[in-house]
Amino acid sequence: MLDYPALHAVATVVQTGSFEKAAAALNVTPSAVSQRVKQLEERLGVVLIVRGNPCTATEKGAWLCRHMENVGMLEGELMELLPALADPDKPREQVTLYIATSADSLGTWFLPAISNFSKRSRYLLNVAIDDEEHTAEWLQRGRVLAAVTSVEKPIPGCRRTSLGALRYHATASPEFVAKYFADGVTTEAIGRAPALTFNQKDRLQSRWIRQAFGQDLAYPTHWLPSTQSFLDASLSGMGWCMNPALLAGEHLASGRLVELIPHTPLDVPLFWQISRLAADRLVDLTHEVAATAKARLLG
Repeated sequence: MLDYPALHAVATVVQTGSFEKAAAALNVTPSAVSQRVKQLEERLGVVLIVRGNPCTATEKGAWLCRHMENVGMLEGELMELLPALADPDKPREQVTLYIATSADSLGTWFLPAISNFSKRSRYLLNVAIDDEEHTAEWLQRGRVLAAVTSVEKPIPGCRRTSLGALRYHATASPEFVAKYFADGVTTEAIGRAPALTFNQKDRLQSRWIRQAFGQDLAYPTHWLPSTQSFLDASLSGMGWCMNPALLAGEHLASGRLVELIPHTPLDVPLFWQISRLAADRLVDLTHEVAATAKARLLG
């Protein structure tokens, strides 16, 4: 038999980030939470939680957390069908769903989708951010129930929905272009002009260079881990970068930004992949994601 109090303790520590906060949420002492987690780890012979500030789940711990999310969804359905099962003196717990997406998707189209879902749902959402080429790994490792990803191949145990493409333009301010590309956007000029890069996983600038020039080129770069800072920094003349058309469109139309090479967009196909165990219970979430993507992404 599964020790659900112990599983609940693990999930709550991961969700709150500490044993003390988990104890407050569960209305028990921190030592009781620690004992439950320790006994379960000893029984399974694996570490489930990395102790730190905050505490985080190991890969095995993450799988247990996803199991508890599914259990929470099932219990919620059962309580609606049989409300007499619920303890009237105990507040109903809300299940937190873990989802992964990219910063660019969250900053352009994904937030309205999950906002619409949350208004009609009893669930809370925990959204993790990673590059769209890497969010699929969160699903594969059991860290999330669903993800927006650029990985087209269906992930084992998941259902896939095609969403459309997020279009990017290689953009910079007119002043930046005049300074660094006065003689045209050449391979030599790219090697001197500072770019903007989100983090070490960000390959968009390199993908556009390969698409535009047919080869890989080295280039200097600033590092800015924010979708909005990309736009602001390119407007200020700090560097050139790949900005989503959904954010840069008005600035391109007004002339505050210009394309380095006109009519050379980079389109990134996106997919919604969701665990089959949760898919049927989260049809509304998938519907909102697909509908919002259809309205805002390229078909």
